[in-house]
Amino acid sequence: MYKNLVARCALSVLAVASFLSPLSTTQAQTPAPLRAAFVYVAPLTDAGWVRQHEQGRLAVQAALGTRVETRYVENVPEGADAERVIRDLAQQGARIIFTPSFGYMEPTLKVAREFPDVKFESITGYKTAPNVATANARYYEGRYLAGVAAGRLATQAGYVAGFPIPEVIQGINAFTLGMRSVNPRATVKVVWLGEWFNPPRERDAAMTLMNQGAEVLAFHTGSTAVMAAAQERGRLAVAYHSDMRRVAPDAQVVAVTHLWGDYYTRRVQAVLDGTWQSASVWGGVKDGMIRVDAFGSKVPAAVREEVQARQADMAAGKLPVFAASRTASVRDNQGRTAIDAGQALSDAQIVGMNWLVEGVQGSVDR
Repeated sequence: MYKNLVARCALSVLAVASFLSPLSTTQAQTPAPLRAAFVYVAPLTDAGWVRQHEQGRLAVQAALGTRVETRYVENVPEGADAERVIRDLAQQGARIIFTPSFGYMEPTLKVAREFPDVKFESITGYKTAPNVATANARYYEGRYLAGVAAGRLATQAGYVAGFPIPEVIQGINAFTLGMRSVNPRATVKVVWLGEWFNPPRERDAAMTLMNQGAEVLAFHTGSTAVMAAAQERGRLAVAYHSDMRRVAPDAQVVAVTHLWGDYYTRRVQAVLDGTWQSASVWGGVKDGMIRVDAFGSKVPAAVREEVQARQADMAAGKLPVFAASRTASVRDNQGRTAIDAGQALSDAQIVGMNWLVEGVQGSVDR
């Protein structure tokens, strides 16, 4: 028995060594798979920001098969912890690392300087380097469309938001513009949390907004807590990142869905082909990176058709979100002109947005 145990242990050691060694017989016969890594800012749950990036990772694995080996690390705080994890992944042989959180931008750039042969994709970041690309989606387009649906069903909205950064501000403004395009009396009250993922605080903020009269909720945080709170109180809510009818079957109005699989697959394929280059991508409805879908049971057919028609116009380039009509300017919530009549904001102006549109109750200061 002792000899058999020793033999089994020896075989196990050989198996592990074979898996880890780049010189194993199997790997010598076929090229080693490219290692792609993903860093997630919150826990991996059934829906939300991280779930959609995980769907992207799974799409890469499905599309490229044995040519790629993917892995992820979840619940990594922004800052020093992110830098350590990103560096560890580079040291472990990852050839492309995706870092999908705004607060990962600086840690990504720092590690990238240490590993010039590794490619990095800073998702929602804006600073590039020779081996660092940036990508983001025009989330605000989906927010506008969701606002149209919400405005047909309610007048008072509440918005639970993480941080007052341009990406979040764009979404609040677009949602408000969408609501007021069909309901000029609509208002949106904002609560800032100062963090991306804290389900108890997200729930508390949602409850506070509903206590203050919010009939429909929207949010830019990482969990399903706002949806669950709306379901509990019999109110309405717009799902963000992904379909959340599982937790809010009666409350969900529509979902603003993020789609990363195509982009991630193309970028990993470029590393495999040796054609990867640093770039800055900002895609929206037209590019298949954002869509509104998963309408709830309380949304009338006419509203669904209206939103889908506007989505088609947006995909065709006929519906810019941040544009004023020929006869009236767009004002901020301090009464100042933000967009002159007949004008539209440039991408540079949208990227740097630091004001809230008329109809929003709140400020960009936490």
